[in-house]
Amino acid sequence: MTTDHICPAGRIPSGSPAGRYLRGQGVDVSELNSYASRRGNWQVMRRGGFANPRLRNRLSEGGPGGLTADLTAPLPYPVEEVDTVADRYAAAGVPLVVLGGQEYGTGSSRDWAAKVTALLGVRAVIAESYERIHRSNLVGMGVLPLQFADGDSATSLGLDGSEVLAVEGLAGRASAPPRLTVTATHPVGGAVTTFTVTTRLDTPREQLYHRYGGVLPYVLRSTLERLAPPAPADPA
Repeated sequence: MTTDHICPAGRIPSGSPAGRYLRGQGVDVSELNSYASRRGNWQVMRRGGFANPRLRNRLSEGGPGGLTADLTAPLPYPVEEVDTVADRYAAAGVPLVVLGGQEYGTGSSRDWAAKVTALLGVRAVIAESYERIHRSNLVGMGVLPLQFADGDSATSLGLDGSEVLAVEGLAGRASAPPRLTVTATHPVGGAVTTFTVTTRLDTPREQLYHRYGGVLPYVLRSTLERLAPPAPADPA
């Protein structure tokens, strides 16, 4: 899974969610240009999340990028556009998790790939391994990178992506422990799979960023704390 699968840089198809959005803003089809040229517009980039046509999402039965199953709907799960489904999860207050393979995030466009992931409501990625810079950028956007134990993968654990995932061991802690337990409950039949993951917060600074929810919340909170007036002295 490269960063170009997560956040494509190529042309914007007129019928894609990003293309329809731009056309609705009065942009002519001939001027849609590319995702790379419009990375300053978060509305465009969010609609381009995971939209590379070469991407194969198992939740959409291997269909082209930009589509995923809406697991909030009754069976059979409808397959719809990623941003539409993400909006429904956000409205329901349900955070999302991405299951990935080896060298997750390899390639260019690493910063926007992490931004798009956060904009879609993803709170954690569980992968077999990470490209170094993309993993760091995920932390900076408040997304928790977790790594399967050696020999484990979504396939070997029998995960198909429809499970409800609970990451245990973070609540009430100032810093994340080096290993966490994940419980995956399948919505049909209630089968439960439990496995251990490594927390890929590799430095004390990354632990700090995660605690605050990313770099920007950390900087904002730190600034507000510096500007806050001192507490009044105790008259006693």
